[in-house]
Amino acid sequence: MSEFSEIHDELRSVAADLLAKDTVDWPLLVSAGWVGLDAPDQAGGAGATFAEVAVICEELGRAAAATGYLGGAVLAIGALNAVQPNESRDALLQAVVAGNTRAALALPGAGEPAPFDLATTRLGWRVHGRAAFVPDAAGAQRLLLPARDADGVAVLVDVAAAAPGLTITEQPVLDQTRSFATVMVEGVEVDEDAVWRFDGEPEAALGALADRAALAVACDSLGIAQAMLDTTVSYTGVRRQFGRPIGSFQAVKHACADMLVRISVARQLVNAAIAAPAPLSVSMAKAHATEAAVEVAGKAMQLHGGIGYTWESGVHVYLKRAALNRSLFGSPAEHRARISARYR
Repeated sequence: MSEFSEIHDELRSVAADLLAKDTVDWPLLVSAGWVGLDAPDQAGGAGATFAEVAVICEELGRAAAATGYLGGAVLAIGALNAVQPNESRDALLQAVVAGNTRAALALPGAGEPAPFDLATTRLGWRVHGRAAFVPDAAGAQRLLLPARDADGVAVLVDVAAAAPGLTITEQPVLDQTRSFATVMVEGVEVDEDAVWRFDGEPEAALGALADRAALAVACDSLGIAQAMLDTTVSYTGVRRQFGRPIGSFQAVKHACADMLVRISVARQLVNAAIAAPAPLSVSMAKAHATEAAVEVAGKAMQLHGGIGYTWESGVHVYLKRAALNRSLFGSPAEHRARISARYR
């Protein structure tokens, strides 16, 4: 376990150094090996697990980095790993890992995880449907559409982003560090080799993809909260009032202690979900971590005083990112309802 922790500490340190650069573009993420981190060795990946991906997600949140990692790597690679191996799937997986092609999973930010329908007509197979708040779809060359066939079975459909009948419309959001889009599919024709079956029970595999998205966002929120606590402790240690640092005032100490407690609980829940990714543990982590990040970022803004409400402080960037995370892939209320349903 100690060796495992040391590997994560080293990965975290490398990630922090890389994300400290002014611009972190897609080729840099590919060359760092992050895109194919949990892709299998035979596809050119590192053969790691989601535990390593989670480290990167947390560091991205800590840096409030503007990258396409969530949609282009975490979700796309997760979806490709989840389907049965075949020639076309293997070729796309290798291309994504190598950085030759960018793919995005059209998993909506809320609601039904398979919003597309695969229909059989006399002309062949066609796909219809719409997904909103799809991460990083605008920069992708290939779209992976979670769909249901005529029998209601969940499948994954591979479609070129430029295919006739497929429209990608960017959706402006308050968080300017990330990109979302609406994917509209109106009768896109697909070949048989572009329809991929999930490996294992289809509904369980589809649910696991949705949980992967929720857990990745929880990790991002954990990084946001930790960054806000670190920044606040540093600021209150040097900001002086009445002849002494404001961090020496009891009210400020209590506020920072409350922030630490919220983060500690969130970290325990996130780590538990990473170690054993089940629907219950993921919902607990997503509900608490994303809500905690909003509270911690809001408290950080207050403790920074007047400067906390200015663009120069940068706190608003984290607060807006935390607020979006809270609603993505299930709100805290929705995840708590999911948890309570388990005990009925």
